[in-house]
Amino acid sequence: MTVLYAVLIVAGLFLIAVALSFNRFVSQRNLIRGSWADVDTELRRRYDLIPNLVATVKGYAAHEREVLETVTAARAAAVAATGPPDEQARAEAPLVGALRSLFAVAERYPNLKASENFLSLQKELANTEDRLQAARRFYNGNVRDYNRRVQSVPSNILANLFGFHEEKFFEVEEAIRTAPKVDLDQAAPASGPAPAPSDATEQGG
Repeated sequence: MTVLYAVLIVAGLFLIAVALSFNRFVSQRNLIRGSWADVDTELRRRYDLIPNLVATVKGYAAHEREVLETVTAARAAAVAATGPPDEQARAEAPLVGALRSLFAVAERYPNLKASENFLSLQKELANTEDRLQAARRFYNGNVRDYNRRVQSVPSNILANLFGFHEEKFFEVEEAIRTAPKVDLDQAAPASGPAPAPSDATEQGG
C-alpha cells in the first residue's frame, strides 16, 4: 500500500505540474494576443492620420503627385494586410518608406512646414509612432518569453503535445522619429503670403 500511495502521490504531483505548465502556456498566449491588439490599435491610428496628412501636403504641393500616390497606395496595402505579425511587418515597410519620402518632400516647402494643420498632424503621427514602438517592444518581449518555453526542455514536450507553436515577432521601423515643436508665433513665413490649402485640406484637418 505504501508503494501505491507513493505512486499516486507522484502521479498527482505530475498532473499538477502539467496543469500548471499548461495554464502558463495559455496565459502567455493570451498575453501575446492582448499585446498584439495594442500594436494593431496604434497601426490603425496611424492609418487614420495618413489621409489628412496627404490632403494637407496636397494643398501646398499638389504637383508632388508620385509621392502622394505612393503613400496612398502603401497605406491601402497595409490596411488590407491580415496575415500574422511578420507578414504585417512586410506590408508596413513600404508605408514607412513612403511616409519618410513625404516628410522629405515637406522639407522643401516652407509654407507647408509652417502650416498649423501640418504641424499638428506631424506631431500626432510622431506620438503615435512612439506608442507603436512601445507596444511593439512589449509584444515582442511576450513572444520571446513564450517561444523560449516552447523550445526548452521539458516544456517543449507539453507544447508539442497540446499544439503550442512559436509565435512570430513584429519588427517595423519608425516612419517619423521626432515630434516637432509647434510654435505658432514663429511658424508663419517671414515674407510672402502662404497659398491657401485646398478644400480637401480644410475638410481633412
